[in-house]
Amino acid sequence: MKHSPTSDTAAAADMKDTVRIDSLSPREIVAVLDRYVIGQQGAKRMVAIALRNRWRRQQLSPELREEIFPKNIIMIGPTGVGKTEISRRLAKLADAPFIKVEASKFTEVGYVGRDVESIIRDLTEQSVTMMKSTSLKQVERKAEDLAEERVLDLLLPPGQPQSENVKGENDQSAAQGADGAGNSSTRQKLRKKLREGQLDDRTVEIAVKERGLPVGIISNIGGMEELEHHLRDMLGGLMQGNTKERVMKIPDALKYFTQEESHKLIDMDEVVRDAIERVEQSGIVFLDEIDKIAGRERHMSPDVSREGVQRDLLPIVEGSTINTKYGLVKTDHILFIAAGAFHAVKPADLIPELQGRFPIRVELESLTKGDLVRILTEPRNALVKQYQALLSTEGITLDCTREGIEEIAATAITVNEQTENIGARRLFTIVERLLEDVSFEAQELEEKHVVIDAPYVKEHLKEIVKDQDLSRYIL
Repeated sequence: MKHSPTSDTAAAADMKDTVRIDSLSPREIVAVLDRYVIGQQGAKRMVAIALRNRWRRQQLSPELREEIFPKNIIMIGPTGVGKTEISRRLAKLADAPFIKVEASKFTEVGYVGRDVESIIRDLTEQSVTMMKSTSLKQVERKAEDLAEERVLDLLLPPGQPQSENVKGENDQSAAQGADGAGNSSTRQKLRKKLREGQLDDRTVEIAVKERGLPVGIISNIGGMEELEHHLRDMLGGLMQGNTKERVMKIPDALKYFTQEESHKLIDMDEVVRDAIERVEQSGIVFLDEIDKIAGRERHMSPDVSREGVQRDLLPIVEGSTINTKYGLVKTDHILFIAAGAFHAVKPADLIPELQGRFPIRVELESLTKGDLVRILTEPRNALVKQYQALLSTEGITLDCTREGIEEIAATAITVNEQTENIGARRLFTIVERLLEDVSFEAQELEEKHVVIDAPYVKEHLKEIVKDQDLSRYIL
């Protein structure tokens, strides 16, 4: 099928990291993903359809909407071919709560393994953070104005006598409070100096709230997240109202007051409600290494049963209600994308109930030399572009010829064949090794123009490519 030209909407998506998903067709979603992930058109098509179906579902009547569940996806393919990147970019494109978890985390011995419900708790936490950040941005301008007034109050308290040119406004300002003081000529002069940065070197003394309990002291222990939440709620109240005096420079005081006023202006109850709704309607969970829990146990083991982990995951994937510190969260309409290499096992080795909840299966292809060449040069975050930008800070111009890029790709293919095939991740080790001398001696180099051509690549990597044992340790 011949592809139509990319639309203006998809082009606009190239200019922004996040766009309104209801403005993009599946073809346009694929076009945006193409800018970050090379190849794997089958996987991109499937995730684009899944994303568009979420928008389609929202257009239906509430009765029918509740009956339509997401079609979860299993991506099958070797490591380093783009499974995680496709899911991550998809979530960013949709501006949806997204979390990546490794299924093997739930099979570790003892208390290190985590409760599977922590997936939804972490996803909800992330959604609350996203919504809170959005709300804070909406009130940022007003918070900055209020912070400015508070700093001016510290520099010139409302009832403080002012200079002679105020023309008798002192009595009026005492009656009107901060608003009256804001109209005084002295306050306006201070405001002008404050905005122009003339007061940046001055300091003020402000009352700063004491911090509560440190985060993560308890929740590092698997399954103890809820205990930490309850402890923080109980003991956090004991810390409220405790303040200490701190001396800050004016810019730091403005920043502190802006944050404080921003949090006063937003309605956290509304933020939490919106966050939970976004998790339930738009949340995406990426279950990596799903193949590590496939297969039935044939011998006794101190590890948690792999089949047991599958059965623990099943209610969440099927749809259940999870208790979080923000309230109850339903998982019925969360999109689950699972991924695994499936070298030793196959998707059919998963328990039948879990297989049924992942009806869409996409096989990702191993990367070719041509794919690696494109990965090095085409994406917006291409590896070569990254190193060119990094070295330019030292005044070095890095020029990679087409032949040099092809030689890097060929070397990566060779090493992948001789050792473990880690796909495009091999490029990171190859390029880092290739530019080791340039990166180390960047400040001392007299020649600031470095050309990476085929002879340069062969010369710097020849020993490693020849010695398979050495390449296993270095690359």
